[in-house]
Amino acid sequence: MQRKKFIQLSTAGLVGLSSVSFSHFQSKLSKDDLMGKGNPILVGEGYKLRKKAHQAFLKMKSAALKQDIKLKVVSSYRDYAHQNRIWERKYERYTANGLSPIKAIHKIIEYSTIPGTSRHHWGTDLDIVDGSVKQPRDVLLTKHFHDDGPFTRFKTWMDHNASDYGFHLVYTNKKGRKGFKYEPWHFSYAPSSIPMLNEFKKLDIKTELQKTILMGSSNFTSDFIQQYMNENVLDINPELL
Repeated sequence: MQRKKFIQLSTAGLVGLSSVSFSHFQSKLSKDDLMGKGNPILVGEGYKLRKKAHQAFLKMKSAALKQDIKLKVVSSYRDYAHQNRIWERKYERYTANGLSPIKAIHKIIEYSTIPGTSRHHWGTDLDIVDGSVKQPRDVLLTKHFHDDGPFTRFKTWMDHNASDYGFHLVYTNKKGRKGFKYEPWHFSYAPSSIPMLNEFKKLDIKTELQKTILMGSSNFTSDFIQQYMNENVLDINPELL
């Protein structure tokens, strides 16, 4: 066989294999997987991620440790039931404090997602802090990551290095960004989360949310859901779109 023809056939075979592999990966992303109701294969000690995200995180963790920064995972994969417990706890607290149901919902979605719509359902996202410093009482407060905060050096390192390992801040402090408030601790592994988001956008979320019985879900009007999708789900770091 001529060398040129062999190379052409080999290349075609590789392209074909790549397409099949990608299609196979995509076909595995069921609605349940995307909404936290599936049973994904996850790995990690003290946290759970999909395999590729976990491998990249370990490399990033090793690099950070060389600078005396110990990446500590506060939260990783959360299934639907876990997200619903967060939702119910906050809904009950806010309504008990006098907020109307719709105001309680808007208060919740400053930082927490509606169950079934969380990026933490995908096994690609992490809430991270620096475990090498004295831990404040509530670690996930913006003030800890700026000025004289205990996680300022961690944030500076992540700003300069996280993207080298495929991780990007999800909810930035970019002026004019809407939806969830700034979270300097929440990072996403782009090579896996971008395909997940693209598949999630294909779901009929309006129907899914309106048929789900959640605390306050009677307030999930079509207009509310559309705004939630545009602002909370999609108004994120452009590197993750």
